[in-house]
Amino acid sequence: MVLRPLPGRRGYTAAMVAAQMLAQIGGFALPALLPTYMTRWLLSATEAGWLVGAFFAAYVVMVPILLALTDRYPARYVYLFGTGLTALSHLGFALMAGGFWSALIFRILAGAGWAATYMPGLKILADPLDGDAQSRVVSWHALGVGISNAASFAIAGWIAALAGPEAAFLVGAAAAAGAFLIAAVLVRGAPRKPATAPLRALLDYRPVLRNRPAMAWIAGYTVHTWEMAVLRAWGVTFFATAIAWHGAPDWLPKPTTLFTAAGLVGVLVSITGNETAQRFGRLRVVVLAMSAAAVLSVLAGWSAAASSTLAVVVVIVWNAAIYLDSAALTAGTVAAADKDRGGATMGLHSMCGYAGGFVGPPLAGFVLDLAGRDRLLGWGLAFGHLAVITLLGLAVLLWFARPRRAPAPVPA
Repeated sequence: MVLRPLPGRRGYTAAMVAAQMLAQIGGFALPALLPTYMTRWLLSATEAGWLVGAFFAAYVVMVPILLALTDRYPARYVYLFGTGLTALSHLGFALMAGGFWSALIFRILAGAGWAATYMPGLKILADPLDGDAQSRVVSWHALGVGISNAASFAIAGWIAALAGPEAAFLVGAAAAAGAFLIAAVLVRGAPRKPATAPLRALLDYRPVLRNRPAMAWIAGYTVHTWEMAVLRAWGVTFFATAIAWHGAPDWLPKPTTLFTAAGLVGVLVSITGNETAQRFGRLRVVVLAMSAAAVLSVLAGWSAAASSTLAVVVVIVWNAAIYLDSAALTAGTVAAADKDRGGATMGLHSMCGYAGGFVGPPLAGFVLDLAGRDRLLGWGLAFGHLAVITLLGLAVLLWFARPRRAPAPVPA
């Protein structure tokens, strides 16, 4: 990757992280405004879950292909395609979506756009580095994207209150266009990478599957994204439901602002978690985070029985536990990847993670439809089932992380 002259590597890193943040401003406008669209379009909880999950489904389909291509072609081309498609998807949602099926199309396009933006952007930043420098760039990237993800809830809520929900998506489209311009100005075209292997070999994930250390972190990231997607999809709706049941004190902000606060707390925890992981070991931090998240997922839905304030506090703490291993898991995959399989390894990492993100929201919505989204039982089960998923994922991670036994010596 050839970079334009800038005042040091830090300036370039900051600009690319800013581009990633802009690309995600509109990413969670729909979950933030889900109660509004469920009422406007008469959506069931399962249908609403599919609209959130479709974003992740498109990501799963596209990211392995797009990231494997960055092992052969400059990531700049993929990144510009992704930010452009993201802008168009938000614009289309604002101007043309009128119900479940039309909204589904634009959510799929948004997921494909993010597939061409998120990990390719991280790869642009991380490829020239190694060791602690690489790990810290991954952390700053996670920080920027996490802040943007969190802010997207409050931004969508504020703009919708001022100018209607469509305006929130128009702002997301403009922000993604800004990300496109930053990348177009900062990152020059680079020569095509040497074709050291046929294109189909770049899409062969069998070597990655044999990389047990990488697969351990990928397993953890799958569960991490599953949990996070459910909470992002249904967090605002849960807050609104709890407040409708119990009311709220005057000082308590609106649900979209509350979830932004939860996200910002999570981002700070994520960075702390990665720094702690470098000192005490990634595996210890990940085991602690996943165990705590499993316990809190059981408590979260039932906490609404007591008060809206308690429900908010428990969800914020649960969200922090989910974020605790976020950067550590991604940094672990980056560090464990074979150098000539970096794109493919990160592609499988994202594909598996976002597969969890695709399944989680509609499954939770289905549970809500069965048990009642206006009943305590519905929320207790919709959030509580994640404890089983999390602990199963932790068991798989630990199995892959086991050191292999050396083969027994052959007698002479």
